[in-house]
Amino acid sequence: MQPMSLLVTTCVLFVGTHFALSHPLRAPLADRMGERAFQIVYSIVAIATFIMVIQAWRGMPPEPPLWVVGDGLWALASLLVLFASILFMGSLIGNPALPAPNAAFAAQGAPRGVFAITRHPMMWGFALWGIAHAIVVPTGAQIVLSGMIVFLALVGSAGQDVKKARLMGDAWRHWAARTSFIPFARQLSGATPWGDTIPRPHALFGGIVLWLAATWAHGALGFMVAGIWRWIG
Repeated sequence: MQPMSLLVTTCVLFVGTHFALSHPLRAPLADRMGERAFQIVYSIVAIATFIMVIQAWRGMPPEPPLWVVGDGLWALASLLVLFASILFMGSLIGNPALPAPNAAFAAQGAPRGVFAITRHPMMWGFALWGIAHAIVVPTGAQIVLSGMIVFLALVGSAGQDVKKARLMGDAWRHWAARTSFIPFARQLSGATPWGDTIPRPHALFGGIVLWLAATWAHGALGFMVAGIWRWIG
């Protein structure tokens, strides 16, 4: 199998098994195996297929970039990753989309910070991370890998809306009615004030620390120097 065909095949396998085990196969398998055993199987399949993706990606031959990447695109990508980091850190506290016992209670609160931006801040963080990498590594292999991440994050979020509405009922539907899927959609439509989107301290400062650490590690581990370290290193 050609390297690109192998990469596409492993990406389809990773995404396909993830969606299958997260939605149509989850309930029957969990009922038959038990929730704990199902989680073990789910984790093994996810890790194994992800390793296959990474191995296929690493096995790609060198490719010429599809466009020239200068400081402007690096600055754009760095800002996208900073925003993604803030969304991710903000999503870790008070997120009704997470499988937590207090999810219904969290959904009763007024959307503030990252949740006023989007009701899926974690998934949008992953999607923006993928987009940023495609911007500065414009090769076929990277675009396929980034496309997989973006597809999994955003289509997975849409599926999560359906799943949460079924599990949480009116609590989730009320939360969904006061939030938006697309970032800043409610602010642009005038439904929600822009002041509500100011990130809370744990999101803002935690996101900045995560961004600084991750971009520093990017260069320290032998990959391309990223973030502000490209200009101050």
